[in-house]
Amino acid sequence: MFAADEASRRLGIELLEAREGAAEVRMTVRENMVNGHGIAHGGYVFLLADTAFACACNSLGPVTVAAGADITFVAPAAEGDVLRARAEERTTYGRSGIYDVSVRRGEEVIAEFRGRSRVIRSVEE
Repeated sequence: MFAADEASRRLGIELLEAREGAAEVRMTVRENMVNGHGIAHGGYVFLLADTAFACACNSLGPVTVAAGADITFVAPAAEGDVLRARAEERTTYGRSGIYDVSVRRGEEVIAEFRGRSRVIRSVEE
């Protein structure tokens, strides 16, 4: 799935680890990712977390998509910062799941993301 994710790869997101129910990705905040306040635009931080979430929930096999997600920004990131997002499955029930993602700069948490997944029967649906 990640190999076909053109959006994430064009932003320089790297897949560091993928295993059943978990994934870790990395991205360096570039000049074009900084907002008018001089900090990383929240949309890019969300996208990084969402990519980790997607890799984790698709690690189980069937095609899985986001049913929803929330993010809480805890600290700002700046140009040049290397961010890592680690996603872990919390629970699955039927075709649904819940995943938590921590976005960190080094050891410092800068955002917490919770994603809700849904397995779809086929891509055509």
